[in-house]
Amino acid sequence: MHGSRSEARFEVAVVPGAKAEQLSWDEHGQLKVRVAAPAADGKANRAVIALLATRLGVPRSHVSIVHGGSGRKKLIAVEGLTISDVRDRLSESQASRR
Repeated sequence: MHGSRSEARFEVAVVPGAKAEQLSWDEHGQLKVRVAAPAADGKANRAVIALLATRLGVPRSHVSIVHGGSGRKKLIAVEGLTISDVRDRLSESQASRR
């Protein structure tokens, strides 16, 4: 994960077609995003953006896929947050869902 003061960038591994939408960390510290939407016609990408925006508490327009739009590994940018903000908000989101 890295980023500037106005934009955080981080990699995610996407699992489309999952039974439930979920964020989790793998054993290497990479964020795994599971979405119910299929990997067709950009549906999974839209679901990833929506899920991350909701969990981070930012508008969807502030979340974008910078690289990897057609693959399972994606580089995500979040406008207006630092990497510390992203880590904190995702950790809080995970804790509140337990």
